[in-house]
Amino acid sequence: MSAEDEKSEFRIPNSEFGSRLIIFTRYPEPGKTKTRLIPALGPEGAADLHRRMSEQTMNWARHLQNHSSISIEVRYEGGNESLFRQWLGPDLFYQAQGEGDLGERMARAFAQAFESGMERVILVGTDIPGLNEGRVQKAFEKLQDHELVLGPAKDGGYYLIGLCWPMPLLFRGVAWGTSDVFSQTLKLAQDLNLKVYLLEPLQDVDGPEDLPVWEKFGLGNSPPPSPSPSRGEGVKKFRRGPLTIPSPARGEGKLIEIKKKFPPP
Repeated sequence: MSAEDEKSEFRIPNSEFGSRLIIFTRYPEPGKTKTRLIPALGPEGAADLHRRMSEQTMNWARHLQNHSSISIEVRYEGGNESLFRQWLGPDLFYQAQGEGDLGERMARAFAQAFESGMERVILVGTDIPGLNEGRVQKAFEKLQDHELVLGPAKDGGYYLIGLCWPMPLLFRGVAWGTSDVFSQTLKLAQDLNLKVYLLEPLQDVDGPEDLPVWEKFGLGNSPPPSPSPSRGEGVKKFRRGPLTIPSPARGEGKLIEIKKKFPPP
């Protein structure tokens, strides 16, 4: 399918409904989670840090859901649906990420969300402590008059991608796991003549050098992310410390407008 074929059915939605937040995460199994942090934290510590970051993400995501019409879908690796329901609660929709590289899994998640009737879809991970409800809400708002919203990560990837129609071409030919992911995706967006909004850059927590980011933004004393009494069974807990609220950073709101003619409504 060509870029023009993909764009032919595009309409910018005006509805406040039909919005979905997809969260990519994995089960916090020691030795298989955040492996780059194992030299600094050990297998148990790395897995537990991933658990804490996932729970922090779920906490602000639930708050966003409670104050809007946004639905939440958890796409997971490792474990199974039963383990995730015990950990994060039974009131969410869970779906395995499935086979393929990261791009194929993300493209599949977006395609299935739009097939289910969604009009605006945002996908995030769980290793960006500076990401919060307000930033994601802003991303949904920007999808009212932009075709693509990206949150660039400081390591060269991106921490958020939002679409309002399926764009499988955005996920092809990208060197996933490298510092070129964001620049390659932006080039693909330019080739597709998309109207793009860029959020402020944020830093993820991937290696030992990134741990100060978690210490700054992530040591929260927020309430548990799930009302389920069975949440967290079999998952070791860390003691929580005070939370530092991030201040606005420079660089947010950069708008890329590429010449484009939209089809008539």
